[in-house]
Amino acid sequence: MKKFLLALSLCSALAYGSADAQILSVREQARVVNENLAERFDRLLPGMMEQTGIDMWVVISREYNEDPVLKTMLPAEWLNARRRTILVFFQDSKTKKVERLAVARYDFGDNVKAAWDTKKFPDQWDALIDLIQKRQPNKIGINTSTHFAHADGLDHTEYQEFQNKLPANLKSKVVSAEPLAIRWLETRTAREMQFYPQLIRTTHEIIEEGFSEKVIVPGITTSEDVVWWFRQKIRDLGYDTWFHPTVDIQRADPNNDEAQRSFSNRPKTDVILPGDLIHVDIGITYLRLNTDIQQHAYILRPGETSVPESIKTAFARGNRLQDILTMQFKEGKTGNQVLADALAQAKKEGIVPSIYSHPIGYHGHAAGPALGMWDQQDGVPGTGEQQLRKNTAYSIELNATSMIPEWKKSIRIMLEEDAFFDGEKVRYIDGRQKEIYVIPRFDRFNQN
Repeated sequence: MKKFLLALSLCSALAYGSADAQILSVREQARVVNENLAERFDRLLPGMMEQTGIDMWVVISREYNEDPVLKTMLPAEWLNARRRTILVFFQDSKTKKVERLAVARYDFGDNVKAAWDTKKFPDQWDALIDLIQKRQPNKIGINTSTHFAHADGLDHTEYQEFQNKLPANLKSKVVSAEPLAIRWLETRTAREMQFYPQLIRTTHEIIEEGFSEKVIVPGITTSEDVVWWFRQKIRDLGYDTWFHPTVDIQRADPNNDEAQRSFSNRPKTDVILPGDLIHVDIGITYLRLNTDIQQHAYILRPGETSVPESIKTAFARGNRLQDILTMQFKEGKTGNQVLADALAQAKKEGIVPSIYSHPIGYHGHAAGPALGMWDQQDGVPGTGEQQLRKNTAYSIELNATSMIPEWKKSIRIMLEEDAFFDGEKVRYIDGRQKEIYVIPRFDRFNQN
């Protein structure tokens, strides 16, 4: 009955999809997180260990210095690791079943059972070594990585202590668990994708409200006012954010070349005026998943009823660049290959592109293949060499530069929408912005 009621709550949230809709209670959220974890341990981990050839995965972390992978495995009731937490996953070569053990005094939630006899082994490291020796793995994966911080969670002290305790015959079996950690982090389950649309729809609706006359009064409201409105709105709704929102302005000022400005060089406070093209970058966190969205709005001048045609055309180029990029997705291609092919096609079509898309999921800038960076358009060493895999989510982030004749300058249409790659095609999880918002507009925010 409890599972039925929880499913009903999730369906209701998805059906209404309003930013003002009540989110699940903390208790219900915990139940969802734990059920998601159980599914991932049961259905994903065995195949991932077999694919990567790592038959033993050792995850070691200390309280308040948690491994990024371990944080995604924490039971909902655990907010941190406890003392030193050691998890061991061992796959039997014959049955392919994965034994899930915690070298700890107590179970690691319902999914990982305690396997430390403190009377026999007062020292935790001795207990770990005994556990490893009894199973004789071919490879012992540990979380070290040159290119992915997400897979580099084993700190120097723990690594040294582990190596000091390992017998010589086991040291040669130690390998980086990077490929296994990346698969664990980047893969989205069908269950997770049932409620991911709610997160993204909520993000879209927060933007829709923030980019309206309910929040913005031209000539009075500043970009910083809107930033903090977004931050407060997210908190008031019961969500978290994984980064501080940004709001920036492009306008008809030929002496202010915003299109060539660095992302880190925006003015903090700028009064929003009629004729401005404003842009937001925002993301929320819920049920351990993240969103990352960028959209635009235009402030109507007196007498205007719509966005100027030149800006509409520029926006259409941004949408086209999105299409070009997602058309390049193919399982097995590297991020750098996708980037190069997309840039080549965009330039062939006369678009001035910049692509810097990334995986999203447990982290905002998540593990998996990088599809460019704003300052690395020739490819990204290491992370860009990763291959695309099915059942992964991406923030399709990019910009297209266009000349606005009446402004006598170029602007950048900076777009970002979250999408899912099923191995064959890319679909936007809650659609994407195809028209620029106008302020003011006659919509639900003007209804009496």
